Amino acid sequence: MEYTALGKSDLKVSTLGLGTWQYGTEGWGFGADFTEEEALATIDRALELGINLLDTAEVYGDGRSEEIVGKAIKGRRDEVILATKVLPRHLRTGDLIRACDESLRRLGIDRIDLYQIHAAEPYVPLAESMSALEKLINQGKVRYVGVSNFSVPLLRAAQEAFPGKIVSNQVRYNLLQRDIETEILPYCREHGITVIAYSPLAQGLLTGKYDRDHLPADKIRGRNPLFREENLSHAFPVIEILREIATAHSVTAAQAALRWVTQQNGVIAIPGAKRPKQVQENAGALDWSLSPDELSHLDTASANLEFSYF
Repeated sequence: MEYTALGKSDLKVSTLGLGTWQYGTEGWGFGADFTEEEALATIDRALELGINLLDTAEVYGDGRSEEIVGKAIKGRRDEVILATKVLPRHLRTGDLIRACDESLRRLGIDRIDLYQIHAAEPYVPLAESMSALEKLINQGKVRYVGVSNFSVPLLRAAQEAFPGKIVSNQVRYNLLQRDIETEILPYCREHGITVIAYSPLAQGLLTGKYDRDHLPADKIRGRNPLFREENLSHAFPVIEILREIATAHSVTAAQAALRWVTQQNGVIAIPGAKRPKQVQENAGALDWSLSPDELSHLDTASANLEFSYF
């Protein structure tokens, strides 16, 4: 397993973490397609493999994800770098502190390693939210602060309110959706802010197991515009190149797609997994490398893709 510093913190996180949006979330098929027992087994396998970064949020499954993660890490707290997120509607001082306390309760812990603002709330001054987060750090309830879905102007404002203490920005980033490379990724690199890439497999599209006749059955991906006919036609040529490169390395397309993300400077990835075999496959994305020519080939093939989101 590979490890790296999280921003300018003293936390050493696995380059590949585990995202837990699926756990407790019916829209992902929880309770029908997979069970709590499988989720617990998946987290257990992740820890066995050396994956130490677990990412959740108070909104995932209306708190159920945090409860499942808390159950999984009971007695193993020292093996985990635990990240969770606070909703935009809880960014007022009192609401934020209460939300943190509720997350701590559901997780069964006394301190969150990385507490992230899930998205900005335009009607709440960032200075107020950052002040509340600093109080939580001073109270020992939070170690480090990160943000999610923040643009460069929002990052600047957060840094002005909380100088030098924003360690990460969690944003969507994968081979098909590279818009952060224009402004967000360069800014984060310049300021020592780690990019935590969510949806690094484009919600499974980059695994290569879906086509026009075999689309995801769950509600969340059913609403994802990437799986529309007009967008699939743009994605398939990139996926075919990904398959070819993966075959040359005797890995899967998913592993090659994750390796592409984790070979980007300043980026770590948090793919989701419903079952132990999936987290095992994800971990196989490390300990090998794409060559400069392969990276260039993938970069060229996926550059300037235009998807319709409306």
